[in-house]
Amino acid sequence: MVVVDKDGEIVLLNLQAERQFGYRRDELVGQPVTNIIPVGFAERLIADDLRSAAEALAQQIGTGIELSGRRKDGSEFPIEIMLSPLESAEGILVIAAIRNISVRKEAEDQLLQAQKLESIGRLAGGIAHDFNNMLFVINGHAEMLDEDLAPERRATLDLDETLRNVRAIREAADRAATLTAQLLAFSRQQVISPTVLDLNAAIDGIEPMVRSVIGENMRLVIKRGDDVGHIRADAGQLDQVLVNLVVNARDAMPDGGTVTIESGTAMVDGKHATEHFEAKPGAYVLLVVSDTGVGMDRATRDRIFEPFFTTKRPGKGTGLGLASAYGIVHQAGGHIWVYSEPGLGSTFKLYFPRVEPSGMTERPAASPVPTLGTGTVLVVEDEPGVRDMTTQMLSRSGYHVIAVADGDDAIAQLARLDEPVDVLVTDVIMAHMSGIELAGLVMDRYPDVGVVMLSGYTAQTLNLERVTTRGAMFVPKPVTSGNLVVAVQQARARRQAQRYRDEPRAIALDGS
Repeated sequence: MVVVDKDGEIVLLNLQAERQFGYRRDELVGQPVTNIIPVGFAERLIADDLRSAAEALAQQIGTGIELSGRRKDGSEFPIEIMLSPLESAEGILVIAAIRNISVRKEAEDQLLQAQKLESIGRLAGGIAHDFNNMLFVINGHAEMLDEDLAPERRATLDLDETLRNVRAIREAADRAATLTAQLLAFSRQQVISPTVLDLNAAIDGIEPMVRSVIGENMRLVIKRGDDVGHIRADAGQLDQVLVNLVVNARDAMPDGGTVTIESGTAMVDGKHATEHFEAKPGAYVLLVVSDTGVGMDRATRDRIFEPFFTTKRPGKGTGLGLASAYGIVHQAGGHIWVYSEPGLGSTFKLYFPRVEPSGMTERPAASPVPTLGTGTVLVVEDEPGVRDMTTQMLSRSGYHVIAVADGDDAIAQLARLDEPVDVLVTDVIMAHMSGIELAGLVMDRYPDVGVVMLSGYTAQTLNLERVTTRGAMFVPKPVTSGNLVVAVQQARARRQAQRYRDEPRAIALDGS
């Protein structure tokens, strides 16, 4: 027990406090409470002059505040404090009951580690299950193609059957790419292109798709707040989150009901941020999706963001929708709050940091289908299969392609080539020399060469701006041949435009 006055000085403590903190009583009485509670937390022990004792008591009583205590030797340990304001002749005193919770925190850490391992095991099992199904389809159809294209069977080749096999392989590969994107979104490692978006405009844009998925026996209500403001997020990911939430709402209302999408604003203060550790104080734009469905119990709510956790029947859901939504919102700097009770429906509140609009907020238009390309492209990729596929895509589109395995070979090729290279296409993550380093060297030495960088994740690509600000293009894997050709054409044009802007202008004699 420690008693603190309005100035933050210790006026009384018991024997157990002496033992816990390693001080004698006379060493603490009259000293600032910051001697035993680190600066920044001690203010919680002092009654605010603007509050009455009753108000302070109502706010803090019964709520254990977890802080760090500091012993005389400087070591720190976790504590829980219960506060009780007390009026005295000298003014308001605050009685703090301090409990050492080291044993409890150690047990909680062990439990958290066990839960992490369980989640990793479930994640690995879910990935293996889904990918094995997709690989079964791909391998099966590839085996049929191999048999049908054998020399002894080519005379009886059924072209329609061959085309079906090829399309089945492509569809399975597309599903695998979607699964990978969901996993990356959950882990906040997905390659994104954040832009400043008007949330109300984004809702308007996705409304037709949302109406098409909820079904005829359900009602969709959209409530747009006034002057909601802008957020910084990836437009495609925002659509993905909204569709996932609406689909979950639909599935929670088998007998029909109402799905409501709302936009608004919210101010998160310090108290709210303390109670919700994921939140930071500030201004937020709010996206709310609620339903009148079956709702969830506490056990289900605690697990809804776990990857591959689903309450739906087999084949009706992967368990990645909410997990990826969680990752997407956090990657945008926001957080999610969920309220649900059995029989009372569910409400998901998504908080996105509010940003000031700057420049264009419209979504980029879809790239047109490219015409055949011309020129020479240098492909740098350390994975043989990916290097061969990238080469084939560009060669079929009309480019002359030179393919090498690493950055050193690329620099050597550029130095010895008689013909100029128009565009460099490089993987970002490579041994010895990264794609970013290679791109920087090429831009410095060969200012006319356009640059396209390819990667499937962003964990090691945080310095992309070093080269994208100079005209380089970034394209996430997997990439289609059409998107790759468009990127090559745009990189060449952007690099030339960037070089033109950077060149000093000659001044004509007439002053123009």
